[in-house]
Amino acid sequence: MTQINPANTQLIAELNLEEEEQDYFDYFYDEPGSEPGTLNIEPDAKPSRIILIDYDENQAVRKVDVSPKALIPYLGTNTISWMDIQGLGSEKILKQIGEIFKLHPLLLEDVVNVPQRPKVEDYNEQLVIIVQMVFAHPEEDGFHSEQVGFVLGKGYLLTFQEDEIEDCFEIVRNRIRNNQGRVRQVGPDYLMYLLLDSIIDGYFPVLEKYGDRIETLEDQLVLQPHSSYLEEIYTVRRELLSLRRAIWPLRNVTNLLVREESYLINPEIKIYFRDCYDHAIQLLDIVETYRELASSLMDVYLSSMSNKMNEVMKVLTVISTIFIPLTFMAGIYGMNFEHMPELKGTWSYFICLITMVIIAVSLIYLFWRRGWFNSFYSGQKYAKNR
Repeated sequence: MTQINPANTQLIAELNLEEEEQDYFDYFYDEPGSEPGTLNIEPDAKPSRIILIDYDENQAVRKVDVSPKALIPYLGTNTISWMDIQGLGSEKILKQIGEIFKLHPLLLEDVVNVPQRPKVEDYNEQLVIIVQMVFAHPEEDGFHSEQVGFVLGKGYLLTFQEDEIEDCFEIVRNRIRNNQGRVRQVGPDYLMYLLLDSIIDGYFPVLEKYGDRIETLEDQLVLQPHSSYLEEIYTVRRELLSLRRAIWPLRNVTNLLVREESYLINPEIKIYFRDCYDHAIQLLDIVETYRELASSLMDVYLSSMSNKMNEVMKVLTVISTIFIPLTFMAGIYGMNFEHMPELKGTWSYFICLITMVIIAVSLIYLFWRRGWFNSFYSGQKYAKNR
């Protein structure tokens, strides 16, 4: 058997702690000393239901809520049988499927105990693939994931999904139903390729949302930097890291399907898995680029905050410079000497005020000629146009 496993210190500390506590792919591990092949059913796991699609070149039959024993007649036939097990909460049904299809206990453990690291295993008579399927939240940021396990046998394909609500296989079901493409003219290995390709293509819309999210966040950091964006930066980085943890071993899975020999995969179908490998490499390049951009957002945030502080200091410096000579004059004539000629003049008070105004206006004009106010005006105009 071959296996291939493919600004604010306190705020930063809290975000790092949150990153450790929350993880989209917190992989399953066995309890120390547990027996190999033990099934650990999650308390909130959905009940298992079986959907059967049996087809050949001439016809296709779909049956819902099939019992495990009803699958026995479809073994060893000339048709292609796709048994889709949705929900992993019924231990009895899962064990019956394992007995009917003679699944190795370790194989059944991998597809039931979720989540597992994406991998591929060759059990001689069966080929097992485990991958992560992701979906973007329609009305909010982030994504959610679901494990999918493939068991490829002679003339059949088993798929194990965590949930029955949502998947990306509907386009494949429509192809089978409407006899589109080659799916009903070839074997279950081509069906597995179509399903795996649908899962891989499902990563692109998720990453596209992260690209838009990073671009929007970068504009906000440049225009109106605020410490509240720091948490969002760490959230984006954490989620991209979770995606990378799913995509990196997925590249190894597709690479193994292309390079390793298995009698269950026709040599003519291998070239299609090469397309999956290319898409996985493309996904990895995109997620690495977005991770670098997300990391650079911290530099953008620090630079924006530094520029904002410099602008504030510049305003304060200009105000201080204008009031320095005015304070000097007020200090002189505020002294309590008895013999000060200007104090006894009738118009001395008004002359002093007029002199102060002239000095202030002259300094403002001088600063304007030097271009010190251009950055204020340009920044407000750019923000208004945005």
